[in-house]
Amino acid sequence: SVHWAWCPRLEKQVQVFSINAVHRPICSVVMQYLLWTDLWCVTASCTIWLFYDWNTQTRFSCVRNWTAWTYYRDNVHSQLVAQSKLHPWLPPTWNWSTESESNGFSAKFPGITPFVATLAGNFHMPLAREYLVSAGVCPVNRATLEFILSCNGTGNAVIINVGGAAESRYCTLGVHCMTLKNRKDFTDYVVLCLIVLLFTRADLVPVYSFGENDVYKQLILNEGSWWRLIQRRLQKILGFAPCAFQGRGLFSPDTWGLVPFSKPINSVVGKPMEMPKISSPSQEELNHYHTMYMSSLTQLFDKHKTHFELREEDVLVIH
Repeated sequence: SVHWAWCPRLEKQVQVFSINAVHRPICSVVMQYLLWTDLWCVTASCTIWLFYDWNTQTRFSCVRNWTAWTYYRDNVHSQLVAQSKLHPWLPPTWNWSTESESNGFSAKFPGITPFVATLAGNFHMPLAREYLVSAGVCPVNRATLEFILSCNGTGNAVIINVGGAAESRYCTLGVHCMTLKNRKDFTDYVVLCLIVLLFTRADLVPVYSFGENDVYKQLILNEGSWWRLIQRRLQKILGFAPCAFQGRGLFSPDTWGLVPFSKPINSVVGKPMEMPKISSPSQEELNHYHTMYMSSLTQLFDKHKTHFELREEDVLVIH
């Protein structure tokens, strides 16, 4: 942890600016700006490299060790709670699927290399792709996941946010929900992950982050309203759900802005689910492990909710 005891206000401001420094959209803005200047050749060169290096699956993860992530963590009070540290559930000789080094991932899980998987569309912008790959981020597709979990040695972890665009519509203060129940179609990347896990026999590790919905305030649209219908239509076209949200200002927490509020986020890692080797799983087998995963998430939530100032009657709603 980085502390500036002599000037706490300056330390807080550095934490806020670090959030903007590590955001991928900045890379996209820079590339588009340079395209209309005398330095257009920089954007052109990065675009040529993008197509030349298109099939690269992973690369060194230097960005993950940036000090800016430490300031980012301190601003939102992020913490990684390694339940499995108390039990030898995650040996580095296995591969499994479920944070930057600022939360001490390597210290809690020695010998395990994490790869954060996100939508493939995020890798189609020059420079932004290099930033993501250098941060240990990879696209969610079968070829990449199988490469990491079966052709890249052992001790690899793929971290996937299974909620995605559909879940973002329900994110609001004090609500604990996930969009997972009906995602059983073979075209859904949740099912794709299950297929890859069964094919590679990698363990499935449930992870839940308490407090994620508290870092922004979002306007929740009423079901059945025209605005909700437009939002869903745009989600199908764009791949994400446009949302009206707000955070704190860049220079003051009392002003409106897009910087996340300084609220604690506690990520709890549960016990791995051992997956059998099934080369071509049926729909019934996928449904079985899909149900097991939802049950594991619910148990993980119920076990730790009172540790993070939630009430005993609070429940995890799975849409």
